Amino acid sequence: MTILTGLTFLAGLAVLILGAEWLVRGASRLAAKVGISPLIIGLTVVAFGTSSPELAVSIQSALAGQADIAIGNVVGSNIFNILSVLGLTAIAAPGGIRISQAAEAFDIPVVLAVAVLTLPIFFTGSRIERWEGWLFLFYYVAYTAYLLLDAVQHDALPLFNNILLYGVIPLTVITLAVSLFLERRKAAAAG
Repeated sequence: MTILTGLTFLAGLAVLILGAEWLVRGASRLAAKVGISPLIIGLTVVAFGTSSPELAVSIQSALAGQADIAIGNVVGSNIFNILSVLGLTAIAAPGGIRISQAAEAFDIPVVLAVAVLTLPIFFTGSRIERWEGWLFLFYYVAYTAYLLLDAVQHDALPLFNNILLYGVIPLTVITLAVSLFLERRKAAAAG
């Protein structure tokens, strides 16, 4: 490793830390100014801001034909965030981290449901197809829209809820189940 590489690394790390500080301060001000809970800002603005570098790395890796780096980046980042970042934060915070009732009632079950719903995708053909990518993106947009509608208690929230709960989610589960069934059938015929 040359001195220039080491200095570049340290400069990038310093800028990353400074950017993180600015992001958290700006998000806190935004939450206070708009009157939206800091949890919602954290689940949307901060989450997007901190994940943007990962998105860039994953897209570059996928375009360069390095799918393992793209998958490893996403899976590794989530494992690191849940275990190390959350763990170290809980150690550093006096009295640990209090989980809000809103996160416990909605966001944590959504995270678990998304993890379960992705399993058939990862087991079918050992690849994530474009339509599955669009499905993931759609669900992220729907989740963010739900958070924002809920934060302002918009009149459209019950309708949005019903469309997702009784239309989109069952259709997705059926599609994934059929996809998994066809993949298993194809594997059985080949084997």
